[in-house]
Parts: sequence; C-alpha cells; structure tokens
Amino acid sequence: MANATTIEIEDMITVGTLAEKLMLPVGKVIGELMKNGVMATVNERIDFDTAQIIVGELGLDVELKRKEAAAPITTTRDKNSISDKAVGRPPVIAVMGHVDHGKTSLLDRIRGANVVKGEAGGITQHISAYQIEHNGRKITFLDTPGHEAFAAIREHGALLTDIVIIVVAADDGVKPQTIEAIRFARKAGVRIVVAMNKMDKEGANPDRVKQELAEQDLLIEEWGGDIVVVPVSAKTGEGVPALLDMLLLVSDVEELKAEVDVPARGLIIEAHIEQGRGPVAHALVESGTVKRGDFIVAGGTYAKIRNLESTDGKTIKEATPSTPVVITGFKELPEFGDEFAVVANEKAARAEASATATGKKNAGGRLDMNSTELIRMINRNNKVEEFNIIIKADVQGSLTSVMDSLKALDTDEVAVRVVGSGVGTITENDAHMAHTSNAVIYGFNVVLPSNIKQHASRDKVSIRLYKVIYELIDDVREELTKRLAPEIIETDLGRLVVRGIFKTTKTEVICGGEVTKGKLVAPALARVMRDGEKIADVEVTGLKRGPNDAKEIFESEMCGMSIKTSGRVELQEGDHIELFTREMVQRSL
Repeated sequence: MANATTIEIEDMITVGTLAEKLMLPVGKVIGELMKNGVMATVNERIDFDTAQIIVGELGLDVELKRKEAAAPITTTRDKNSISDKAVGRPPVIAVMGHVDHGKTSLLDRIRGANVVKGEAGGITQHISAYQIEHNGRKITFLDTPGHEAFAAIREHGALLTDIVIIVVAADDGVKPQTIEAIRFARKAGVRIVVAMNKMDKEGANPDRVKQELAEQDLLIEEWGGDIVVVPVSAKTGEGVPALLDMLLLVSDVEELKAEVDVPARGLIIEAHIEQGRGPVAHALVESGTVKRGDFIVAGGTYAKIRNLESTDGKTIKEATPSTPVVITGFKELPEFGDEFAVVANEKAARAEASATATGKKNAGGRLDMNSTELIRMINRNNKVEEFNIIIKADVQGSLTSVMDSLKALDTDEVAVRVVGSGVGTITENDAHMAHTSNAVIYGFNVVLPSNIKQHASRDKVSIRLYKVIYELIDDVREELTKRLAPEIIETDLGRLVVRGIFKTTKTEVICGGEVTKGKLVAPALARVMRDGEKIADVEVTGLKRGPNDAKEIFESEMCGMSIKTSGRVELQEGDHIELFTREMVQRSL
C-alpha cells in the first residue's frame, strides 16, 4: 500500500463523517455495514478498528491513521515537581487486604468509630477517606473495598497514596487478595507496611505469615529485609498506637512535601447524586489550597464550590494537601479517578471542561459499534450469545468497578452487553430501555420507586437489586452460564463383532455376534464400523441371550441384537457395532 492515500481519523468517528472523508456516498458505507449484519445509521459512531475493517471490506486504496489526541489542558500529576516553597504534608495511607481479615475493623479502631455494621456483609463497598490526629500530627486514610470485584477502585487507592498498609490475618495468612494488594502497591511504587491483625485469636501464627510474606518477596526487617510488620488486634486495640507511630516514622523518611500557595489539584475518589444537593464529589487534595467559592474542573464537568466539607460532615473554609474533602456545586457528576484542578474563573472552567468532554467523546465514551462486535458479525462461525443489561449504582466508583468486573466475564461464546448505565435511582426511562432492548436491570445500592416497580411488572422487565457487589457479579455469571451451549459427552459402552445377519428391512436389522469389549446395554446409541470407517449411526433397541431378552451382555458372550435404522443398512459379517451413550452437560464459566 505504498501509494495509498492516508486519511487521519479520531478514535471514534460517525458513519457519516467516515463516508465524507472517504469521499463515498454514506449509503455505500452503511450498505457495507449492513452486508456484515450491522444495522447502522449515519450518526452512529464506530471505532478506529471498525473503520479499518470497513475500508478493507470496500477494497479501497486508503490507509487510515489514528489522529493524535490533543494533550489534556490539566497537567499530569507528578509528586516530584515541587519547589523550595513546598511544606511538609500529612501522609496518605491506603489500607488493603483480603476480605474478612479485619481491614475495616482496624480502621474503625484507629478512628474510634464503628461503621462496619453499615456495610452489607461486612464488606467495604465504596472507597472512603478520612483524617485522624496522632501525637499532634495528621494522617489521612483511604479505606478501599476488600473484594476482587473492586480491583479498579483498589488500584486507584494505591496510586493515590504514599504508604500502603497490607492487613493480613495472623490466623489465616496471605490470600489471593493480599497478593493482589501487594502487586498494586508495587505498581504504584509506594512503601509497604504490614499490619498482622487478629493477634488475639487462638490460631494466630505469626511465623507462618512472615514466611508467606517472604514467598511474595516481602522480606521483613528481622529477616534482613525492609518490610515493617506490626502485630495488632483490631478487637483489643493492641499494637494500634505502635502502627500509627510507624506510619509517621516511615513518612518522615519519605520527606513528604507539597506546594500550598498554588492553584489546588487533586483526584476525585467518589461521586454520587444526593437528594437536594445534586452531584456530590469526595476528593483528595494533592497540592495547593482549595477554598469555598473556587472554580474547579474535573474531567468533562466543572463546579463553583458551593459547599466544602470534611469527610465527617463539618463545613470548612479551605483544604490543604493530603486533605480529603466533600465538594458540592458540580454541573454534572464527575467520574471516579478524574483529576480536578482549580482555574481562574467560570469561563476558563467551562472551556476546559468542554474540551475534555469532547476529547473523551472522540476517544471513547459509549461505543455504538466497536471492532470486536463487527468482527464477530463478519466471522459467522463465531456466534456470541449476548446478555443485555442496564446497570444503576449509587456512586460512580461502584459503577466503574461493576462494569470492569463484568467485562472480565466475557468469553468467545457469551458476553455481557451494557445497553445503559448510570448513577442514581432506577427511572422510567431505564425500564423503557430494558423493555425495548430485552435487558435486565441491575441496581447496586439504589432505590426502586414503587411506580417504576409497577411499570416494570406490567412490561415484564426484570429488575434485580443487590447490596453486595459479588452477589451481583455472581448473578450475571449465572445468566451467562445459562447461555453457554451445553457440552455433548459421549461414553463408550461396548463393542460387538457381527457373526450373522438374520433380518434386514428398511428400518430394522436383527443380527448376532460376540461382545469383544466392555458390555452392551439396550436401549443405546451405536455406530456401525467397517474397516475402521463409520458406515451408519443406529439405535440398539433390544438384546437377547439365547431365546430370552437381556438388559446387559458382557465381554466374550454371544448375543442377538435388534437395531433401528433411519435408512436401509446392509450389514456384513465382520462389521463392528460400537455402543455408546450421549448426554448434554451444562457448562459453567
């Protein structure tokens, strides 16, 4: 394709714009999509790979090139880019660990609260942040969800932090989520401190835990490594002050600093809609000072900060680095993981948010038609059974995690297709969309109004509400399993060599012979083999041992056999009849 024309396009492009760039009638491009089983409209967006497939199908001498995305206006986070005016800041600590290892109980002990009862099944469902004081110094904690379905949130938790506490139960040891947390902490390049919890329990075995940590390349200090292990008990409070002292000591070694007299920057760690308050965002200030009344941009939306609160609900005038805050005043819900930045005025905020939103729309957003779907349609042999769903969650972080977890369930045969998603209560529009797209609505920690329940019942729309994330994931996995084609398993029974043929009609053969392998039973399926090749599939309807009917005939015995055929089968002496059973077994993901 040396002389091919090169055309630059964005990651996402409408069918109409693609036709215009290719200088083709839009009907021709739509027709090509239709030929491949894709019903597309002029305004439907397709991704870059799909556009390449269509160009190839059309046989055009055109080479598509991905247009470079404009650099985002907001600068990238860099903890090292600080001036000599930077001052010390509190450490940000992420707490991670395997489910049921007492992570949240330990945090409750640290903050002197008891919130675990509010969690469904005692499992942390959302990322949360708060600040405590120890020996006159502040420490910020991030509580990250403890189930593997929240891997996306947990990873962001590690990337936000200076130190990661890995909570390991002394009576249970290192588990899969412990290993996952260690991997995230390493990826983020932060210091690791191990809190060995449940030291008060009878089965506590510190030496085993230390050995298992060493197997994950976490060599503790007393064994010549650099990993600090602090024995604690969330139940009794034993070791908790020592843990806090150690966190401050490690943060002193790290010399954590940040600018305060600069426009504030940070990250959105949670976002949701509140009745009467609108979009509410939980954020962590990384540098600068954010004040009430500031204009801030977060992803594709912006806000004039109406209320600035600490995470325990107290109104504050300003927040400095490493402080978690609650912000209201956003025009739309910001996304979990978005960077926020203070800008000069509303005009600048609106312009930057609009530019980011446009960039996101071109780069992704909801894919109307992506290359994977198109390839599946072009390759007729690869028939994918899809399960349509609509997801509504209470907060943006949970929505992100649910969708990330569901993507991991897709296989070559079955796939989840999210036809709609959002944060907040299930609405009439959701029910209508589910009805028209034959989708199931999944609600996570959301309310189902009675009028929507009636509407859904009338239209036979299935709405399933969950408070524990992995139960929702398990339900979707079960639905996908139902859509898997069952596996057909054949079990060999026995083999008979034909010694005589007594009767042959168009639909029946009666013969006799010797069992050379296994045992024969009737009724059973069978295949007639001659010189190693199959000549017919038949059904064994009866067996005789001498003049009497028999249910089973064993190896080396002689017997008579009645065979049902779908067409005339000219059986010959010396043919082999192989009996087998066939059953369908439901597979699982």
